[in-house]
Amino acid sequence: MKPIRYFLAVVVFLTLIPSGAWPQSLPNMALTRLNYTVTKRTVNPQGELKQKTDAVDKDLAEATRLGKNGEVRRLLAKGMTLLAGKEWNDALDFKNSLVLRSDRLFVDSSKPYVVRLEQIYSSSIQLDHALTAHVSLGKPRVATSLAEIGSAPQPGDVVKDLGKFDEVSRDLRESPFVMELDLTGVADGSYQIQAEVLDGDRLLGLATLRVAVFKGLDDTLARIKAEAAKAPESLRPDALYPLDRIRNIDLGRVELGQFDLAKELNGASEVLAAAKSGKDPFAGRTGDIKRHYLFQAAGEIMPYHIYVPTTYTPNRAFPLIVALHGLGANEDSMFGVLYNVPKLAEQHGYIVVAPLGYRSDGGYGAFQAAGQTNRRTQLSEQEVMEVVQRIRQQYKIDENRIYLMGHSMGGIGTWAIGARHPELWAALGPISGTGDPSTIEKMRAIPEVVVHGDADTVVPVTGSRAMVAEMKKLGVDVQYIEVPGGNHINVAAMNMAAIFDFFDTHKKGAAAAGTR
Repeated sequence: MKPIRYFLAVVVFLTLIPSGAWPQSLPNMALTRLNYTVTKRTVNPQGELKQKTDAVDKDLAEATRLGKNGEVRRLLAKGMTLLAGKEWNDALDFKNSLVLRSDRLFVDSSKPYVVRLEQIYSSSIQLDHALTAHVSLGKPRVATSLAEIGSAPQPGDVVKDLGKFDEVSRDLRESPFVMELDLTGVADGSYQIQAEVLDGDRLLGLATLRVAVFKGLDDTLARIKAEAAKAPESLRPDALYPLDRIRNIDLGRVELGQFDLAKELNGASEVLAAAKSGKDPFAGRTGDIKRHYLFQAAGEIMPYHIYVPTTYTPNRAFPLIVALHGLGANEDSMFGVLYNVPKLAEQHGYIVVAPLGYRSDGGYGAFQAAGQTNRRTQLSEQEVMEVVQRIRQQYKIDENRIYLMGHSMGGIGTWAIGARHPELWAALGPISGTGDPSTIEKMRAIPEVVVHGDADTVVPVTGSRAMVAEMKKLGVDVQYIEVPGGNHINVAAMNMAAIFDFFDTHKKGAAAAGTR
């Protein structure tokens, strides 16, 4: 198999991401597809079950080719049901078709809130009369594991009963049911609207919608916008980021994800308060910092996360690590407890920056088939490079010690961006990734430390093995750490210190230390 075809086959669950906006109330398509792929790999269906899942996969490929995203989601739900040892039936078909949508996910609790009960595909169920919906506001239930993504929604503990609605259409694709909800008296915070659809006393299904509630939100956003217009231009993106992100989430361009409304509004207010007193709140700061900038190519304000060691001084050049997050994560992920990056950066004296990469599923340019263009993946790569350039302008960086690392999708992106910009990197550190061995020739002068677990069911270890084999063939300075029994996640934390140690001993122009 040709290298590029092998590469695309390994990450097929990521190349099948729809190019349009994510529906507001539905799980990330790429993560849902990944969950199905990993579950199928784990179950390893045989006999009759394999015949059924093969038929699902055939229909899935055709629905994807035709861009029928609703049908894709139906088939993924069907496939997961079969892999769980259950039969797909009309009741499950209807249950998985339900969805709640709204024009706004950020709700001013002092005003009425309008939502729509819809279906994402036409169900096969037979219904004799109109339905009812019982709606409530519940505590949010957010997926904490891959297995929960794409599974049926679950109700959260009820905070406020929002009423019962009659005469709900049996065909919610043609006739979505619109409901006006009263959220007065609800404390600020994250919730989920949850609508139980009933046929008499029989529960047919549940649809949920994550929302962020904030009393006086519209007035707060108007105040921030007015004050930002008077702030220095260099600080405006930091102040206006919440407004821009809210707009794009409400338009369905960006997922709500881990966006913390209260935290972001508070951050914007702090920036504006400092600007009003004539101060730059970021000047001379070290430690953990969140910044934002206007990404002109997309016309959006983008966040990035940076750690500056307390030893930093503009009187000498510091090494820089660019850290790429995994699928569905964001610019904060590489600074989380899983990776221990801030502590290691402080100990080793590195500036570390983690870009968003335009979208949480952007792929950093890796998920682009040969001969095809994809705006999402192109902008993802471009956004990483723009952040790198900004850091090189804002801080005194050692140009011979700029490193690139990433986990999962970030590991895949490390090899993709490493090959496209080989002149920049002093060393690479992909974790649990895969790549195209034919690109190693472009990176043969770049030392690499590669980490993978041999029990990885998400991105199989064969991808890293193939890359390392090509590196050894071409004489690349490579340290390969394959963890016996290591899975897709746990190998990152246990080897992050080794990656920093490897970067410590490598810089551009230095003699290779030899293959290990």
